[in-house]
Amino acid sequence: MALAAIVVGGVVASGFATASDASSLGAKRNRGPSANAQAADVRNANLVEQGKRTFRFDTFGDEVFWGDTLHLNQAIAGANNGGVGPGVSPKTALAVGLKVDVNPIPLPVRQAILAGQVNLDDPAVTLLLLKLNAVVGVKGIFDAAGKLSSVGIECALCHSTVDNSLAPGIGARLDGWANRDLNVGAIIGLAPNLQPLATLLHTDVATVQKVLASWGPGKFDAALNLDGKAFQPDGRSAANLIPPAFGLAGVNLHTFTGWGSVPYWNAFVAILQMHGQGTFVDARLDNAAQFPIAAENRFGHVKAPVDMVTAKLPGLHAYQLSLAAPKPPKGTFDPAAAARGKKLFNAQAQCSTCHVPPIFTEPGQNLHSPAEIGIDSFAADRSPTHMYRTTPLAGLWSHQKGGFFHDGRFPNLLSVVQHYNTTFKLGLTPTQQNDLVQYLLSL
Repeated sequence: MALAAIVVGGVVASGFATASDASSLGAKRNRGPSANAQAADVRNANLVEQGKRTFRFDTFGDEVFWGDTLHLNQAIAGANNGGVGPGVSPKTALAVGLKVDVNPIPLPVRQAILAGQVNLDDPAVTLLLLKLNAVVGVKGIFDAAGKLSSVGIECALCHSTVDNSLAPGIGARLDGWANRDLNVGAIIGLAPNLQPLATLLHTDVATVQKVLASWGPGKFDAALNLDGKAFQPDGRSAANLIPPAFGLAGVNLHTFTGWGSVPYWNAFVAILQMHGQGTFVDARLDNAAQFPIAAENRFGHVKAPVDMVTAKLPGLHAYQLSLAAPKPPKGTFDPAAAARGKKLFNAQAQCSTCHVPPIFTEPGQNLHSPAEIGIDSFAADRSPTHMYRTTPLAGLWSHQKGGFFHDGRFPNLLSVVQHYNTTFKLGLTPTQQNDLVQYLLSL
């Protein structure tokens, strides 16, 4: 069965769902406190909804970079669809960690996918999914003839996954979850024109390809285009794990090395990483000794002719703060051991000294020197803070893939506990260490 026919028929049959407008607030005269509170609730709900749309669907105009400059759209389409090369099939897209939102896909198409009637090796199917706005975090821009003329990325690309309810990699969105399957380097490496990146980094395209290939799934290097440091002193990639974007309410500094607050990082990423069109200011990036590339290119003083970012920051912030950390599924931890681990967490293990419940980071300044936590300073020294942030722990069970700490150096939670047991001379027995792990998995 031809997928195009299924798509057209399914869309016509099912129609398009649209968000309803907020109901009228009623007359403004003689409002009491209750009416004012209701109005505030509606305003807040509207702001969160705006942020949700921004998080899921806004490119901030970054298609100018990803499509018009790097020509990533051509690699996605493939030669048979007006692009170059073999194209990116759904199977390839899923293999590099891209996710597909099942909700915009008409029921007949879902049924066809389950029945094996959709050719997942055909890049043309990827284009149809892009037209349906079903590829999480990726926006296809099509011309009047239906050709993929450009492509942009959205916040959800790195900070969302799906529940696999239809098939692996295809399901309902899970906003705020770190996509630890996403191979950002491999995706960028598909772009036909990497010369702009090579020029920025004062190197050649072959070296850029080598660096991108070193990242692997679930990692991204947000400082590479600022300092040009692609590898750690021991030869490992300098890329860090993609962090979750949930459970941030009440948390001061965001990201592993605490560059700034949540709205700071939203602006930083939208402008300097996604390459959106807008305004970004941070004079710390003028430090040529620490950030030679950023200083050379005035990345701390960006002002686009049309700002497509700043007005979106309040809603985006509100939506992220509304994303609670997910609770662990039943059967994923030992409740009795977790209860014992909680007592250790708050006493002998000293965890709650820094990971203060219920936000599980310090209220206030949540930064520590590398020496304080017993690790090297490489990643910290790439940040203006030269320090590491106390990571919030709620929802920890949902992002175990790829390891722990900023670069995934510890493969599992037990190795993290063992590190602190040694560093702080806690004297925890193997049984106590396991109990502490079970408590962490219960958060």
